[in-house]
Amino acid sequence: MMAAPLRTRSCDTSERGFVLVAVLWLLAALALLVTIFTVHLSASSRAVSLNDDALKTEALVSAGVELAAYRLQLADQDKRPPEGAFHVRLMGTDVAVSFITEAARVDLNEAPKELLSGLLTVLGAGDDEAREAANRIVGWRTKASDGDASKEAALYQTAGRTYSPRQAPFAHVNELALVLGMTPALVERALPYVTVFSGAAGVDVMVAPAEVIAALPGMTPLKLKQFLGDRGSMVNDTAALSASLGGGPNNGGAEQGKSQAYRIRVALRFPDGHGTESEVVIGIMAKDAPYHVLSWQNDVPKIARTRMEF
Repeated sequence: MMAAPLRTRSCDTSERGFVLVAVLWLLAALALLVTIFTVHLSASSRAVSLNDDALKTEALVSAGVELAAYRLQLADQDKRPPEGAFHVRLMGTDVAVSFITEAARVDLNEAPKELLSGLLTVLGAGDDEAREAANRIVGWRTKASDGDASKEAALYQTAGRTYSPRQAPFAHVNELALVLGMTPALVERALPYVTVFSGAAGVDVMVAPAEVIAALPGMTPLKLKQFLGDRGSMVNDTAALSASLGGGPNNGGAEQGKSQAYRIRVALRFPDGHGTESEVVIGIMAKDAPYHVLSWQNDVPKIARTRMEF
């Protein structure tokens, strides 16, 4: 008579144990779901934050470019300043803007062979190496005549290159690395001083760096040192400027280099202390807009050029 209740209690205990295991599995599954949701939410928050930072950076850089373009357009075309700088504070962020005419650089598509060769010599190439590389730069950008169409390409084939020269204007300064005779080290040293946006055969010597001035035909270390020391007083004295550079055909008219393109550098310093720099090249003579963007690069390294020793 007493066995039945014992069996009932045994069954009840077994059922309670099964329910407990099921509850524990359910709790574990819920905990896993909570963990997955937390990770997903954290990742989504980071993604939104990064996207917000990117949008804010782009907006601030655009504002800096707009302000620089506005300042340039305030002046008449022939009286625009070749360089300038200013600071503003926007959205709690310090914005430092500097701009300089693209004619401060040597245009790979327009510069004469002598200026190209001079720049490469200044940057460390031997005289013969510099002349040959300058020839190849001109050959790369020049459309060949029917009789010479294959001569430049044959040089590349002989050198084991698997491509032919463009024989059309450079599309980007990095294309310089493809030119026969240009070593990686020489290309790296040349990039801060060349452009494809100037549209000028010469350079604006009033703002060009010392390396570019030193590349001018007929320039000597002594003349260079004197010119760099005096050029601040020659802003409105064309005769003195020409005389200081040697005058006549020897300077190749380099001091007449003018451009409607400007290189704008925008440095941002955010409230939390971190910062970034962007570099934008604009043309300010667009017919359908106040300016148009030619190049845009974010997170560029800070300018750190080595000064030339005299």
